[in-house]
Amino acid sequence: MFFSPAVEELVSALRCLPGVGPRSARRMALYLLEKNRDGGRELSRVMAEAMEKVGNCRQCRTLNESELCHICAHSGRDRSTLCIVESPADVHAIEQTSSYRGLYFVLMGHLSPIDGIGPEELGIDELLALADELSLEEVILANNTTVEGEATAWYIAEQLQDRGVAISRIAHGVPVGGELEYVDGGTLSHAFNGRQRIQRST
Repeated sequence: MFFSPAVEELVSALRCLPGVGPRSARRMALYLLEKNRDGGRELSRVMAEAMEKVGNCRQCRTLNESELCHICAHSGRDRSTLCIVESPADVHAIEQTSSYRGLYFVLMGHLSPIDGIGPEELGIDELLALADELSLEEVILANNTTVEGEATAWYIAEQLQDRGVAISRIAHGVPVGGELEYVDGGTLSHAFNGRQRIQRST
């Protein structure tokens, strides 16, 4: 152990962030302790407050402090269209394009049996209940184009197929293996405009 237990604990805690390895975590910890203790205290305060206050919208499940997020509560949104995404970051990416005015449902992940993530963890029952409640005309599947994302999209399409709702999948412009969070706005707009209907197999 090269540092005191408190420093080592801070380094270890910072490693919970995505893409942060031992060296990056050590660099962050030392920076805060050596040069920006006020920033560290503010980070600690804001993080503790967010962990305490931020929950999930009861309708779409995105991250929010209120019972309903501002999108679900907005009377001007198109309530006949529902876009299904994997994460709150995907909602943010789509909203930045200003090309979609419907509602969302956030799965908070994708099907991954090996990780113990099944339909229950993704809120599929909640999704189906919402679809019935809204009397939807179209559901847009905007899952990431990973293998797991595609499998999840097809599973959801199967669950919705007997509800008389049009089911489409975003297509053009989103690279295979890509994640919506990292796709630029122009490409994402093109993907929405070029979405394709999913045909049922007979």
